[in-house]
Amino acid sequence: MLSAEKATIFPANSNRYQREPNVADHTEDSLIREIDDELRQEQFQKVWSRYGKIILAVAGLCVAAVAGYQIWAKHDLEARQALGEQFAAAQKLAESGSTNAAVEAFRKLAGESGGYGLLARFQQAGLLAKKGDTAGALSAYSAIAGDAGAGKLYQDLATILAAGIEVNDPGADVQKVRERLAPLTAAGNPWRFSAQELTAALALRAGDTAGAREIYAALSKDAETPARMRQRATELLTILR
Repeated sequence: MLSAEKATIFPANSNRYQREPNVADHTEDSLIREIDDELRQEQFQKVWSRYGKIILAVAGLCVAAVAGYQIWAKHDLEARQALGEQFAAAQKLAESGSTNAAVEAFRKLAGESGGYGLLARFQQAGLLAKKGDTAGALSAYSAIAGDAGAGKLYQDLATILAAGIEVNDPGADVQKVRERLAPLTAAGNPWRFSAQELTAALALRAGDTAGAREIYAALSKDAETPARMRQRATELLTILR
């Protein structure tokens, strides 16, 4: 599930999030490429029908940088090696299609502290979503979002990923999802662009076309919006007129 190209979801620079600056800086460029390559040239209906799946497809990639940052801070080399072997084995299970076994393997690793544990929690949630266990995936992301030990950056990321599922979940309470995303859309939040785009998708689902247009207009005019997201917002804004 992991590749050499590690990614997360459109983080922007923010003075409020200085705990792991190198991680945030690294993830911005890589996920812009990852998701934009998926969504570029898509028509409006196809974009939103696949939105959640696209986000979930990179759920494992989006937090890979945290492993590189935290794992090497451990002092017990043998323990790191053992965890690394277990993580690699879980990855192989996932890649071979043994989803249930991979979920269980990541579940065991999720109890570990540090980078491998956090990464395993995201991987587990992504696999649960992949196999159609929406409730399980949302529960896993919710647990990360509520865990102060994960760090604000990754708590917010979990909220983004959960919203990526709920945007296509018929049973989701759209208003509650929008309320959870609202703080992440504020200026200065590293995930604001993804949060804003998801909020626009939720507005469309709720029939709030005017609200969606307003968000897309703002994204299309903001010089800090990633270039391809700005282009996508402009295209969708044209469709909605």
